[in-house]
Amino acid sequence: MAKKHSGEGAARPVGRHGLVGMEGMPLATLKELRKGAKQTQEDLAATLGVGQDTISRLEKRSDMLLSTLRHYVESVGGQLALVATFPDQSAVIIDHLGEKRAAKKRGSRAAVAADER
Repeated sequence: MAKKHSGEGAARPVGRHGLVGMEGMPLATLKELRKGAKQTQEDLAATLGVGQDTISRLEKRSDMLLSTLRHYVESVGGQLALVATFPDQSAVIIDHLGEKRAAKKRGSRAAVAADER
């Protein structure tokens, strides 16, 4: 069973939404990121090659593929970083490309298949 983390770095009140995430970073929704980039759903849909209704659904979802989230964030001008935090340890940025690059060097079929996706 997972433990609730209530120590240093836990969410604390701040700003419009009243919350910050781990390490004091502000929390934001996808809609807020898009609006901060001064883009409409239609603008973003055109950039991603999807319909406006798809953007609307994405902004309401609570679960999606990391690749989908990465494309969304990059399309509004950001860069996605996946950070893992553990009690009594420093935060770690997960570099999903590290294994892919190593596999490419070995000529792995998995790396080729991953590139085709």
